[in-house]
Amino acid sequence: MGTGDECRKRPCRICRRWFMPNPRLKDRQKTCGDPDCQRRWHKKKCAEWNRRNPDYYKSNYLQKKIIAATETQRQSPSLKLNHRLKSGLPLSYVQEVISIQHLIIIEYFGQLLVRRFQEVLRSQPTVMTRETGRLPP
Repeated sequence: MGTGDECRKRPCRICRRWFMPNPRLKDRQKTCGDPDCQRRWHKKKCAEWNRRNPDYYKSNYLQKKIIAATETQRQSPSLKLNHRLKSGLPLSYVQEVISIQHLIIIEYFGQLLVRRFQEVLRSQPTVMTRETGRLPP
């Protein structure tokens, strides 16, 4: 059996208070039993995972949206789908000409372009093009 080293006190990775880990969890327990510490540890680990896997949700989102739209289109072909990107195009006509999968992918690229354009605009400083009225010296 073990020597009992697994259950020694250790500091919480969040609040740094010493705690006695649950003997069933052994070395896997990283935080004390405080729900706030556990929530913050979970948030930290999720952020790390998202940094390492940046394309995971993008590909899943697009794939799930295409599958859902295809199934909806099969069940009721006359039903027109809701689109988030307001382009002004007659989408019912576009949907008849190209497949629903292509329309969703084009809409997704449009959303990415708009989002990127907004990020670039926000990062640029505003410049005054005309002088404000000054008092004469």
